[in-house]
Formats: sequence, structure tokens, C-alpha cells
Amino acid sequence: MAEPLAGQTTTTAASTTMFRIEDIHTYYGDSHILRGVSLDLKQGQAVGLLGRNGMGKTTLIRTLMGYVQARAGKIFADARDMTNSPPEKMARLGVGYVPEGRGVFPNLTVKENLQMSARAGLGGDRHWTCERVLETFPRLKERWSNRGDQLSGGEQQMVSIGRALMTNPRLMILDEATEGLAPLVVNEIWRVVAEIRQAGISTLIVDRDYKKVLAHTDHAVVMEKGRLVVATNSAQLLAQPEKLAQLLGV
Repeated sequence: MAEPLAGQTTTTAASTTMFRIEDIHTYYGDSHILRGVSLDLKQGQAVGLLGRNGMGKTTLIRTLMGYVQARAGKIFADARDMTNSPPEKMARLGVGYVPEGRGVFPNLTVKENLQMSARAGLGGDRHWTCERVLETFPRLKERWSNRGDQLSGGEQQMVSIGRALMTNPRLMILDEATEGLAPLVVNEIWRVVAEIRQAGISTLIVDRDYKKVLAHTDHAVVMEKGRLVVATNSAQLLAQPEKLAQLLGV
């Protein structure tokens, strides 16, 4: 069970829990990857998921999304048991997923990549349209008719984020959204992350830049060998460099 940091206040948001992960155990073959992970994702909350490489962060996300099956434990959405539901069902529950590696369709244009995912949110809202995505990422307007395989890595990442936003999600999951990108593009991605947060969309963020993650989230959890070992306020964790060095090897 994750422990709060010393000196952490225990004021927790009274916001509604949208997704709850309870004592999840996940395996790859005989390898026990997730070892009793529990995590609440609340409405309007931004959560940073930190940890060294290979500690289970992406596996946790993929288990929540249904790409990997949990052998034990439960996943709830709005108090309904959704354990091991397929990815398309989780998407219909309002989860927008930006995977590591982007996943842009190479033979589809920017327009087609965005339009194929367009749908109303869980409550019927359509706040995110093609027009709003193009306002958010002006570069995509210039590349509107280009195929996915004709885009730079940064442009592909913009399409991936835009495509997730076109589902009008209530939770956005970003797994290493800035990996391998040029500094100017990285700054652009973090600007959009801030905009998503300001729009009231919950976020779960994995990124190597722990300082940016902590600056753009309310709450942080740290994984170590398949377990959550710390759960705390992001600003408080950022103010403890010695603790960060111990946890992340930074």
C-alpha cells in the first residue's frame, strides 16, 4: 500500500471517484508485474504516475484500459465492476488514451485520423471538435491533408493527442507523450496538457520529466517493482529533492 510522505497533509478532494483500481495483480506469462496496486482517479484531478523504467507504469495503464488482463483485483468505473473490459468499452466510458509510441494510422490523413475518433462525450457533450483541435495545434491545419507517415514525430504526437480529445473524454491518459521530441514541441505538448487540465478533464500522466509532471498535476504516486510506494501531493513531492532522488534515482 502506498504511504504518504512525512509531513503530508491528509486533505483529499471531495470530488467523485470515476475510476477505482483495487488490489490489481497483472502478469506477463510467469512474471508478476503489478503486485496489489490500488489507485483512485477522481473527477477533475490530475495525477502523475512516476517511477524508474520497468517498474510497471505502462502495465498499470494497459491493465486499466483492458489491453492486459488482470489475474486478481478489481477495476471499477462509476462503482461498476469493469475488470478486464475490452479497450473499446473503456473508451466508451470516457477514457482518452495517448499511448507510448503514438499509434497514428500511417495511411490516413490528419483529417481522417481525427474524424474517425469523433464522438460525443459520456454526457453527450461535444466540446472538442476538429476546429478546436486545430486551434489547439495550429500546425495540424497546415498538415491537414498529409498522411500519418508524412508527419514528423512531434506532429504525430499532436494528432495522437487531438484524436483522444475528439472522443470528448473525462479522463486523458498520456503515456510518455513527450518522449523523443524536440524541445519546442515538448513545450507545446505541456502547454496543451495545461489546457486540458484547465478544461476540467482528469489526467493521468507518465513522463520522464518528473518536474513537469509534478508541476502539471495535483497528486502523484510512485511505483517501485510493481507496487505503489508513495501517494502524495505533487507540490510537496517536488519540494523534497532528496526523496525524489531516493525514489527516482534523479
